[in-house]
Amino acid sequence: MRLTSTLLAASALALTAVAPSFAHDHGGKAAAETQNSIVEIAVGNDNFTTLVAALQAADLVGALSGEGPFTVFAPTNDAFGGLPAGTVETLLQPENKGQLTAVLTYHVVAGELFAEGTPEGTYELETLQGDTVEVIVDSHGAVTVDGANVITADIDASNGVIHVIDAVILPGQ
Repeated sequence: MRLTSTLLAASALALTAVAPSFAHDHGGKAAAETQNSIVEIAVGNDNFTTLVAALQAADLVGALSGEGPFTVFAPTNDAFGGLPAGTVETLLQPENKGQLTAVLTYHVVAGELFAEGTPEGTYELETLQGDTVEVIVDSHGAVTVDGANVITADIDASNGVIHVIDAVILPGQ
């Protein structure tokens, strides 16, 4: 059975060990087998062509197609378009693979974290890149991740969950 958690269910959620009291079942193994993976969802959505190209250039397609679970804060094509001119092209060059990998893994958290039902507050989550992202849930349920707005939350995948964001978030900023 997949371990699932409510996004940011505790004010300082350490993702190395998700407390069992936060676990809930989003369909179990049978449902997971019929769903697409995070990568399959991204590949099938025209709003994620830049993200998919970046995942391919960084050789992360296999990792994010794996068992997981993962929570991915997925920037749209428009989000990538908001970066300074030439940034995406530069990151996609083979000699910048390490930097691209760091940027992409900064958008991924271990575990399956859902926004639904998350209490208002500010939370720090450790990314696969190693730094933390600041997630803020306001009194109306709106969510930001390092200042990027979550524009679509809780897209359930066989190996995790996707939250669509409107900006590319960068480590160390």
